Amino acid sequence: MNQADTGTRAAVVGAGVVGVTAALALQQRGLSVTVLDPQGPGEGASSGNAGFLATELIDPLSTPTMLRKAPRLWLDPHGAVALPLRYLPKLLPWLARFIAAARPAQVTQGRQALAALNGAAVAAWRRCLADIGAEEELVASGYLLVWESDRGRVEARRQMEHLQRWGYEVEWLEAEQLRTREPGLSRRLSHGLFFPNAHQVRDPLVLVRRLAQAFEARGGEIRRARVERLVPASNGVTLKTPEGNLTFDQVVVAAGAWSHHLAKSLDLEVPLETERGYHLTLPGRGQALRQPVGSAERRCVMTPMSCGLRVVGFTELGGLSLAPVKRRYASLCRHTGRLLADATGLDAPTEWMGFRPTLPDSLPVIDTHPDYPTIHFAFGHQHLGLTQAAITAELVTALVMGERPALDLEPYRVTRFRRSDGQEQGERRHVS
Repeated sequence: MNQADTGTRAAVVGAGVVGVTAALALQQRGLSVTVLDPQGPGEGASSGNAGFLATELIDPLSTPTMLRKAPRLWLDPHGAVALPLRYLPKLLPWLARFIAAARPAQVTQGRQALAALNGAAVAAWRRCLADIGAEEELVASGYLLVWESDRGRVEARRQMEHLQRWGYEVEWLEAEQLRTREPGLSRRLSHGLFFPNAHQVRDPLVLVRRLAQAFEARGGEIRRARVERLVPASNGVTLKTPEGNLTFDQVVVAAGAWSHHLAKSLDLEVPLETERGYHLTLPGRGQALRQPVGSAERRCVMTPMSCGLRVVGFTELGGLSLAPVKRRYASLCRHTGRLLADATGLDAPTEWMGFRPTLPDSLPVIDTHPDYPTIHFAFGHQHLGLTQAAITAELVTALVMGERPALDLEPYRVTRFRRSDGQEQGERRHVS
């Protein structure tokens, strides 16, 4: 139910899952909210994710272990890492930052920051969905992470013990136990880990559309418009669009892979890169599995959804303009055929490629502009946009309302990549 109208007009730039949940949270606090995006709600990266709340992913993407594995994954024609050669020169500065982020101290800080967001994620989603009467969109599904080779036992044991130290409930399953837990999987599997407290959504696009419908039913506005620049003004913030200028009291930038362009118009350099995600959806195979399943070796995730079986994979750092690489879909189909007990029905999938916003340290930006207190940021969630959307919405709403956020937002500040004489600067002074 709406709160009393505060008279404050707010804009959220971006109609993905982060933007729409933020808009709902602001509206719930009594703000008059407009969402602006050239696409409809959820039609960008939010529509194509694995539909799985990956709360166990608390390790940054850049670690010493991952850097050792990366060349082999890149050279494998079906490997999970792809760096298109013609994009590589443009990517090199970002890669240098990514490699530097593997320093042990920074990995430890990043892990703590990801664990803080992920640990609050499910409860925040429950609050969000209960508010609009859509609790059934979140499913307590459990999650399986499987290995095909017996050689992966040491890695699996290490991962299980690591996550148990962080408070995650994880169960070890041998091959026969895997078959009992998930009859839809191939009998060639060796072992796996089961996460009994994991959750998925029924369909991420349907989820965002339901959120958007609730937002509009409460008086919110969604405009199809591309915001090209933000200009701070004496009476708020002016949004420059091809259709004209719009002025609001408060603005939240949640534009995903395009957010750094808007930050640049405000004199902030944010080293955001585009991680192109690929998926297949098999409409006739939605009952192939009982729960989401991830392959540790193939680095893909299969999720049964109301729209079919969704198969997601690849870390392809290729920017916003290159065409999709068709062989990625063939690789996903190949992986699916190896992992499922019944490999029929793989010949007519829907194919999709979208843009994930990724920063070198794997952390999002959740912050207020250091110079303009009416401009706020909520972007850069890499693989965890769906997972972290609802808690991000609560945190950025606290910033807009001038309240103390529920989590320490120091790790997610927008100025953390700014350096002078080797030292980071631009420390945020959050409301206390």
